Amino acid sequence: MEFSRPGSIEEAASVKAADPGAQLLAGGTDLMVEVNFGLTAPEHVIGLRRIDELAEYDDCRIGAGVTWSRLESCSHRALAQAARTVGSPQIRAAGTIGGNIGTSSPAGDGLPWLAAAEADIEVFSKSSGTRRISWRDFFTGVKTNALEADEVIVAALVPDDVPTNQEFGKVGQRSAMVISTVSACVMRSHDGSVRVALGAVAPTPLRALQAEALVSGVPAPSESLLEEFARTVAAEVRPITDHRSTEAYRRHASGVLARRLLERCLAQ
Repeated sequence: MEFSRPGSIEEAASVKAADPGAQLLAGGTDLMVEVNFGLTAPEHVIGLRRIDELAEYDDCRIGAGVTWSRLESCSHRALAQAARTVGSPQIRAAGTIGGNIGTSSPAGDGLPWLAAAEADIEVFSKSSGTRRISWRDFFTGVKTNALEADEVIVAALVPDDVPTNQEFGKVGQRSAMVISTVSACVMRSHDGSVRVALGAVAPTPLRALQAEALVSGVPAPSESLLEEFARTVAAEVRPITDHRSTEAYRRHASGVLARRLLERCLAQ
């Protein structure tokens, strides 16, 4: 196996352009699972840990190489909550938000927050330079995305008007190191507008737009409105039955979880 260790994004993009089939490696917490189970055997790996720019972080730009352990104490409340639920301390010290984006699993813990925040994904290639892709356009299906074969994920770009009232939660089969059965992020702006994003209940991260419209602008939703909100969220998701859960449970849990997170936002 060939291993490359570029020192810059431009160098990484050049190596990727020369060998589009090469596998990008940051923390390796997703890739090594597939290697260990014999699901993949990359012939060429491009290690990204030497690229300092990928590890840079501020409130509006989160480098693809920023680890979950660093995000545990970030200023975005729900993203920090999500980061604390990712695997074990060892996994959080190695795994990166860029890996979560690149894997594009419906159960990726960071993806509902990116959807609720209306984030863009910045990518770079030698042929096209820098490209900025909305989260809606980036995630295209189960573990598929709009990344071209010669592109490298550089950062998640976050608008400066992300609501500060925000909560994240997830449901899983056990209390530690759990893969989401359902995950959700709810945000509420000072003007009362609400954003609801969910993971593991559709092929891509999903915004519950009808549920958002139902409660946006309502300063103190009644019990009946909160119940209708939960029912609307449950109706909007598109879950499946698999080895972790059933379609019916995921649908029910989506509504319950979203309501609880909205109530926490209202209490802030």
